[in-house]
Amino acid sequence: MLFNTISQRYSIISEKIFYLCTLVNHKMKQSMNKALFLVVMLVMGITHTYAQTTADIKFDKTTHNFGTFPEANPIVNCTFTFTNIGDAPLVIHQAVASCGCTVPEYTKEPIMPGKTGTLKVTYNGTGKYPGHFKKSITLRTNAKTEMVRLYIEGDMTAKDTK
Repeated sequence: MLFNTISQRYSIISEKIFYLCTLVNHKMKQSMNKALFLVVMLVMGITHTYAQTTADIKFDKTTHNFGTFPEANPIVNCTFTFTNIGDAPLVIHQAVASCGCTVPEYTKEPIMPGKTGTLKVTYNGTGKYPGHFKKSITLRTNAKTEMVRLYIEGDMTAKDTK
């Protein structure tokens, strides 16, 4: 009879151990499923971020040399042409010259992919000393390269004094 009772107790204990192991295994599977779900969501989020489209800007030139011009005609201008080589609309947020003698005017509307825009730069040498100058224009855009710097330079010759 004692053997039968020990056998029954062993059977009950082994059933409880099996139940606990099954329960622990189930909880571990749930935790692993949650972890796997979070990893998959993270990978999808990163992939989506990199897959988003961006604008990209390319200029025909980044420096313009006016050459030599007389102090008698001190106002010169040039036009930089750029293309949106990205796959989203390009927006120029700001164009800032390094000096008040240089004034940039740019396309305000968004530039669609594959289309071109312009940046007209006027240099006014009135009241400036003759000689060589070099000025910069800084553009802030929504392009992959958010900041672009363009340059103008030239030599203003002195008026003939009589």
